[in-house]
Amino acid sequence: MTEATDTAGAVIDDDVPTGNTYDKYASQNPIERRLMDGFFGALDASLPPTAPGAILEVGVGEGEVAERLRARWPGVPIAGIDLPDHELAAHWIGKAHSGAFADIGRLPFPDDSFDLVLAIEVLEHVPDPIRALRELNRVCRRDLVLSVPRERIWCAANLARGKYLKDLGNTPGHINHWSKRGFGLLVGSTFTVRAVRSPFPWTMVAASVRTPA
Repeated sequence: MTEATDTAGAVIDDDVPTGNTYDKYASQNPIERRLMDGFFGALDASLPPTAPGAILEVGVGEGEVAERLRARWPGVPIAGIDLPDHELAAHWIGKAHSGAFADIGRLPFPDDSFDLVLAIEVLEHVPDPIRALRELNRVCRRDLVLSVPRERIWCAANLARGKYLKDLGNTPGHINHWSKRGFGLLVGSTFTVRAVRSPFPWTMVAASVRTPA
């Protein structure tokens, strides 16, 4: 495994798969727009009722989720990280986005830094999701929201579109596949699960940090 460092000195694994770069959030396809409306409705329902003092989004991408969070809680500081990508960095600069490069397995933040942590469509790309969850738990002091694709549906949809046929419809970079129940159990191994939602074709889990007995 090879490693690199970002400008802040955080260690990043070079061989972490980043997957495809299709921007579904900006799609004008009416079917995709309807799916995204359902996704964002589930996200809104999964967010905590009280405003967090600080937010971390892991896998910030083009910043669509962060923009939604800013609209909901104006003035709350939001930190965003993603894997190294020069085009993505240029996009952040264009939107004045507070993004940085880092690895989810080694986050460059102190313990208990954020009231709300999000990893939206991230863990399907991560070689060691348990390690990633433990790291999210380390920096989170209250609430967590995670989502992943329901891969059987995703693969079938890709095959129907004639995409990724050699990989039986599996999206590049998706190395972990979970059912709705399986993903809820995974998150529940580290956090207290509050709700599991199914915006088609995703699974979204709202959870919280466990209170010591």
